[in-house]
Amino acid sequence: MAINSYDFQTIAPIQNWIGGEYREASSGESLDVINPRHGKVMTSVGMSNADDVQAAVDAAQAAFEGWKATPMRERAQVMYRFKALMERDFEELAWVISHENGKVYNEAVGSVAKAIECTEFGCSLPNLPLGETLYVSRGVTCSTIREPLGVCAGVTPFNFPYMVPLWMLPQALVGGNTFVLKPSEQVPVGADFLARLLHEAGLPPGVLNVVHGGKPAVEALTDNETIKAMGFVGSTRVAKLLYARGAQTGRRMLCLGSAKNHLLVVPDADLEMTAVDVVRSFTGVAGQRCMAASALIGVGDFDPILEAIVTHASKLIPGKDVGPVITKQSYERIMGYINDAEAAGGKILLDGRNAKVEGAEGGYWIGPTIIEVTKDMPAYTDEIFGPVLSVVRTKTLDEALELENSHIYGNGGSIYTTSGATARYASQRINAGMTGINIGVPVPREPFGFGGWEYSKFGHGDITGMDGYHFWTRPRKLTTKWALQPDATWMS
Repeated sequence: MAINSYDFQTIAPIQNWIGGEYREASSGESLDVINPRHGKVMTSVGMSNADDVQAAVDAAQAAFEGWKATPMRERAQVMYRFKALMERDFEELAWVISHENGKVYNEAVGSVAKAIECTEFGCSLPNLPLGETLYVSRGVTCSTIREPLGVCAGVTPFNFPYMVPLWMLPQALVGGNTFVLKPSEQVPVGADFLARLLHEAGLPPGVLNVVHGGKPAVEALTDNETIKAMGFVGSTRVAKLLYARGAQTGRRMLCLGSAKNHLLVVPDADLEMTAVDVVRSFTGVAGQRCMAASALIGVGDFDPILEAIVTHASKLIPGKDVGPVITKQSYERIMGYINDAEAAGGKILLDGRNAKVEGAEGGYWIGPTIIEVTKDMPAYTDEIFGPVLSVVRTKTLDEALELENSHIYGNGGSIYTTSGATARYASQRINAGMTGINIGVPVPREPFGFGGWEYSKFGHGDITGMDGYHFWTRPRKLTTKWALQPDATWMS
């Protein structure tokens, strides 16, 4: 690949990785992959069908017994080597993200670092107490051990090509499962990079398989009864459909969906810290992350803080500080929300619709945008997934909490205040699985789990941390007695 700058570069077509080798999609169809900074085709990817998915599942099934029999510590050693290889290729991994996803380089660096952190948690699993043993009665011992499920699968989005797959792979693979990954067809290069590095790290053929494609591939994975568990990260519309469809086969499903993360700002909030943090939250990754702030609920007279937010956001430079959105369709959808809000009476406090970047005029650029809206406008109710902050005013904190709690999503929510009492009051009432105090992106770090509430998640448990490991494994309860006890009671 040898990508080391923002300059446009083409890459060889991306193929499926099945059974430790590259294979063309049997459909013979392919999709152009666009570099969003330049708006130009950088490569293509094969669009797989049910036959390709079945081939990947067959390869995973064939590899399962051998991988399951491999001691857990040896499975973890592959992850240690994989981590070292990611560190070796750190810069190239970051530039690949920038080219296929559009992130500015510094954001891409953070994305790779977070992916490595996720891998580290998988490395640590053999050193954690993953089972329990108790002498429960005279001569009788009960114990619990966790075992792999078999072939598992994951469908991941475009916004974090490394991190989200590595929310799943370390726990699933170290847990003894084999895996079929279906990454977003918009960012196939990163998944291919991960597969090659895991192969170099010594992962046996068939333990990880990567199948590229769109809806037919996802549906084939969801319907395949050999697959015992499946994770998904994307929109609520698709998450809800896949959860219902996959659960019909009796498998485990954990599907993370959309978000409308609320930041509640009270007048006593620290002005500078709040302004900087809010701007980082809603503009990071061009607003294309499920934890991005997209709704700011101001309580009372918070105008000085709002003015500081506008001032800080206005200093960000598209192309340098803020990347493009992923596709032309995303660009048009986001612009539609801004235009519609303005037409409905929304007040544009900062307008990013005329963003341009010299040398990348064909890119999908939208600068930071801040709109003061009402609670019934789509710019507030819908997930925009772009660098747009919708501001709604309330008179009291209780009114702000009621507004936040009435929203269908419950992914993330934060309160900005210098009062411990206010922070405690709000953090106990915000209806979100991930809650922050003076934190605009309240993402739990490993080993804590990632997962929202309400329509932001379908399934039980979180996708990272120990919940993630438990999702990809199942407990075996073993009760043991070796000799008849002379002092036996009814319990033995």
